[in-house]
Amino acid sequence: MTLMLGDVAPDFTTETSAGEISFHDWAGDSWVVFFSHPADFTPVCTTELGRVAQLSEEWAMRGVKPIALSVDSNEEHTSWIPDINSYNNTTVEYPIIADPDKTVAELYGMIHPNEGDTSSVRSVFVIDPAKQIRLTMTYPKSTGRNFDEILRVIDALQTAERAEVATPVDWKDGDKIIVPTGITTDEARERFDDVEEAFPYLRTARIREN
Repeated sequence: MTLMLGDVAPDFTTETSAGEISFHDWAGDSWVVFFSHPADFTPVCTTELGRVAQLSEEWAMRGVKPIALSVDSNEEHTSWIPDINSYNNTTVEYPIIADPDKTVAELYGMIHPNEGDTSSVRSVFVIDPAKQIRLTMTYPKSTGRNFDEILRVIDALQTAERAEVATPVDWKDGDKIIVPTGITTDEARERFDDVEEAFPYLRTARIREN
């Protein structure tokens, strides 16, 4: 199954390290970062899941719930979490999906056989409160993800939605935004501060704080 931007994230019911959940009900009105990792008791995954736990306040500030998946059992998750907590000096409180039969991983296209085996690759789905998929990223098993970049993208998505704007390359929260091409420069100056026109189609500005 190929999931594309704008698709509704498939719902499912599953066991997790925090108990059974129905995905859409669990997500509620929050944004979600749903990410898979290849296996428990592996080194790269131990660093990644710890980093997600360390960022718990950052997720909460943005109204985001993280949830992880691997094709291992709940028993393995339970045994592994103390290692994650110890190595990263943190506490994993978000759920880790137990998916030994690979039902959820296959539903979300997380199994890439050409990557060497049938464990899940490092997929990321950012899902909005309407349950629409807003971002997908896939990393190889050998490469740990940059969760600061995932936070940056969430900031950009939320800013674009709130202010009806776009964001330029390497944008970070507080930087100037891109004025939508559908409004004139005069209209932009009524809506935004510090409007600069490089070309008629490329204008930057600052969002006006209320």
